[in-house]
Amino acid sequence: MTGVINRPLQTVQPFSLFSSGDIALFQAGSHYRLYEKFGAHTLEYEGVPGTYFAVWAPDAAFVAVMGDFNQWDHYTHTLLPRWDNSGIWEGFVPGVEAGSLYKYFIRSNSGEVLQKGDPFATRWEVRPQTASIVHPLDHTWNDKKWMQGRKAHNSLNSPIAVYEVHLGSWRRPDPANEELYYSYGEIAAMLVPYVKEMGFTHVELMPVMEHPFDGSWGYQQTGYYAATSRYGTPQEFMDMIEAFHQAEIGVILDWVPSHFPHDAHGLYRFDGSHVYEYADMRKGYHPDWNSYIFNYARSEVRSFLLSNAIYWLDKFHIDALRVDAVASMIHLDYSRERGAWVPNELGGNENLEAISFLKKLNETVYALFPDVQTIAEDSTNHYGVSRPTFMGGLGFGMKWMMGWMNDTLDYFKKDPIHRKWYQNDLTFSLVYAFSENFMLPLSHDEVVHGKSPLLYKMPGDEWQKCANLRLLYGYMYTHPGTKLLFMGGEFGQTSEWNHKGELDWHLLKYATHKGIQDFVKDVNLVYRQSTALYELQFEAEGFEWMTVNDYDNCVLAYVRRGKAAGDLLLIVLNMTPVPREQYSVGIPQGGIWEEILNSDHSKYYGSGVINSGPQKAVKQFYNGREYTLTLRLPPLGITILKPVTV
Repeated sequence: MTGVINRPLQTVQPFSLFSSGDIALFQAGSHYRLYEKFGAHTLEYEGVPGTYFAVWAPDAAFVAVMGDFNQWDHYTHTLLPRWDNSGIWEGFVPGVEAGSLYKYFIRSNSGEVLQKGDPFATRWEVRPQTASIVHPLDHTWNDKKWMQGRKAHNSLNSPIAVYEVHLGSWRRPDPANEELYYSYGEIAAMLVPYVKEMGFTHVELMPVMEHPFDGSWGYQQTGYYAATSRYGTPQEFMDMIEAFHQAEIGVILDWVPSHFPHDAHGLYRFDGSHVYEYADMRKGYHPDWNSYIFNYARSEVRSFLLSNAIYWLDKFHIDALRVDAVASMIHLDYSRERGAWVPNELGGNENLEAISFLKKLNETVYALFPDVQTIAEDSTNHYGVSRPTFMGGLGFGMKWMMGWMNDTLDYFKKDPIHRKWYQNDLTFSLVYAFSENFMLPLSHDEVVHGKSPLLYKMPGDEWQKCANLRLLYGYMYTHPGTKLLFMGGEFGQTSEWNHKGELDWHLLKYATHKGIQDFVKDVNLVYRQSTALYELQFEAEGFEWMTVNDYDNCVLAYVRRGKAAGDLLLIVLNMTPVPREQYSVGIPQGGIWEEILNSDHSKYYGSGVINSGPQKAVKQFYNGREYTLTLRLPPLGITILKPVTV
């Protein structure tokens, strides 16, 4: 398809979708629907079909649109600069229809010549090609039931168990051929029923925005407004989201407002000047990722990013945005040596402009879409990341609990014979667990770059590794906070994640790995069905230690509570491979208790040390509690019990 209709092309017609109000909001950093104005929009002007183009290039002396409709000529279709000094170049080009390839030819005031893709393009060519594509986003949605009831699925007192996925490497048509991908539709046909069967409530997609380099996993983007063409069209991506919604599964997108790459067709030095990035490379260059940092002090850049967040929520019905690399945004000295960064106007290390932008972002998102969530990936102790802006916070709905993840994995890596000396490291997370609305992440970052898969972080022989991993998952699901698990972890992937291949699905023919998968499925079910595990997951009232000082036996016990009186669960962890028979636990109420989950059950490839039948609590003061329950504690296992009668 060439994108050309049979009519002689005319010159660019003066035309604009911008009102004076749009310009004022754009220049104030408050416009959140720029995607309705910028980019390429097919329409009719004076009865003639064509495409309206608009691009922001404030330091350009000349801008033309070139494409397959004019044999990529640099001068045929010159865009017109607006009279209001907004830096916007625009115009209507008759005869250009959907499917046309295009770029902007820009001559800077300095004389430099550039060829750039459209920052607002809704579709791009498949890499390594770099042209933008004129592509309308027309779509008839069929997810009304989900959208009307979404608040109940997304609220902070609902169960949120997230399956993190890289679409290209979850499954491949040919695992040995990294150039072959399934389409959005083919992925949806496999992934949606799998996520549903496993019991996850949400899926989180690593960045799907267009990016030139596969090895960036999507975190180095050139097309912020385009779902990657690797797997199909934007509408096919919408169909996939719709399929998740029809299965009552929420969709979270990784969103990257922190940095972008230096590819020649991308945002870097867009018009020959530092348009989107800080001009001072002590603020504008990211040494870790060889990328460039958005200029959060520039109002037009704030409008670009703000509109981008709203775009995915508006046009694609996305249910949450996980904001990547927040720590690098809000700290001027992030990964920089002394002298390589510039303090702010107050002499501190905080990027005040980025903090201001994030507050504006969250205020706007929750005002327009009160039933979605924003989730911060932040590894620092910055105050109030998930607290409202009127309380001085950043306004996110949730924050990744990186401290829990690091401390927990460090503990589980240790041989059980040494764990009693490190138990306080494990329990430390409860000291600060309610200072933020935390999500517990076991993400892709923990299974790459030589860190080994989760299963091989565990000590011991094969049985102990599997038991430790089931215990880890049981601990995560019963610890306060929402949950996130990266693909492959649910069945004990034995190799590090590689974006060029696919997951080790063949492992499921082994009972060890099938047992891990079945346990994750069942612990997801217990989490979703137990109000005690999620109604107060961000409140101190929802958690209470029962046994926290039995260092010699490496046993921990705690109660999780829901809002209703008597709605509680007892969780007991045995961090050693030694079964504990007749182990006494002090508990707050008597009656009959029953075990609802045990990670050592034989169906999970455990040794079968379970508590079958009713367990009666006796009126006996123990460890500061009025009642005592005597249990069998499974080796390297977790048992979860609920009261049946009082």
